[in-house]
Amino acid sequence: MSKAIGEQVADFRDRLGKLEEELGRVMVGQKAVVRQTLVAILAGGHVLLEGTPGLGKTLLCRSMSEALDLEFRRVQFTPDLMPADILGTLVVTEDEKGRKGFEFQKGPIFGNLILADEINRATPKTQSALLEAMQEGRVTTSGEVRKLPDPFFVLATQNPIEMEGTYPLPEAQLDRFLFKIDVPSQGVDALVEILKRTTGGEIPEAGKAMTGEELREFRALIREVPAAESVLRYAARLARATHPDGEGAPESVKRYVRYGSSPRGAQAIVLCAKVTALLAGRAHVDPEDVKAVALPALRHRVLLNFEGEAAGVSSDTIVEEILAAVPQVDPAVSAQL
Repeated sequence: MSKAIGEQVADFRDRLGKLEEELGRVMVGQKAVVRQTLVAILAGGHVLLEGTPGLGKTLLCRSMSEALDLEFRRVQFTPDLMPADILGTLVVTEDEKGRKGFEFQKGPIFGNLILADEINRATPKTQSALLEAMQEGRVTTSGEVRKLPDPFFVLATQNPIEMEGTYPLPEAQLDRFLFKIDVPSQGVDALVEILKRTTGGEIPEAGKAMTGEELREFRALIREVPAAESVLRYAARLARATHPDGEGAPESVKRYVRYGSSPRGAQAIVLCAKVTALLAGRAHVDPEDVKAVALPALRHRVLLNFEGEAAGVSSDTIVEEILAAVPQVDPAVSAQL
């Protein structure tokens, strides 16, 4: 590792440590959720947060924008929300001479950090309005393509699908999220700390720890981190093992899974493994980095069949069995050595 690279890695770890420290001032008992969200954002992806109401999902998103000094926009998804309410629309204007015309009024999508709050409460038509924005960083409205700000990412919150008044996200929409992160309930000690921080005279807030320009620079650094062929093959084999007809798929996948991960799942694993490597102080990716990010990268890309849903099997269990079944070293390659 050259001195220049070593300094960059050290700076990366230092800035991320400060960022986590600022977020820790407002987020209690959710260190893993904060870390996974930061990993996904640094990798340049979008995040889907799932958990019951009141666990701090919205607070995390707002605090993230404050710590990163980014323009924050919030969209509360409801059953009557329309695509134009997100993207924007043409409005009639009148100049000082009384002449009328049309002017595009930007929707809340034109920001850096977009909070799609309770995204699964909106209808599929409205959910799909985010597809082009999340994939291409642009939107097409009124026949014109409009570029979104950079950096741009979506943090979406989702209530468990069993709750009343929710619509499952389409498979294509789910695949646009780099990570799906489950937000657990806090324990008693964490709840006591929350009460101390939120019922006193001063409510803690996250301070600025990074700028949008620095975020772009770190994203460029992450893509320069090398990953050996063996590491790439490990990520690819994990993604393939999520398919019922995939090489190395365990019996649970063949029995309970309808569809597995797209290539985006393998891309998510590799990019986030690079972030994990830098956080560990290394300028190269190890198989353990791949294993560490596989669950949030794949859990929403494993779609169960009817038998799996009837048996109450969770996608997390399937991914964990895949991680246990797929060796880090490709047997086909080791046999040639």
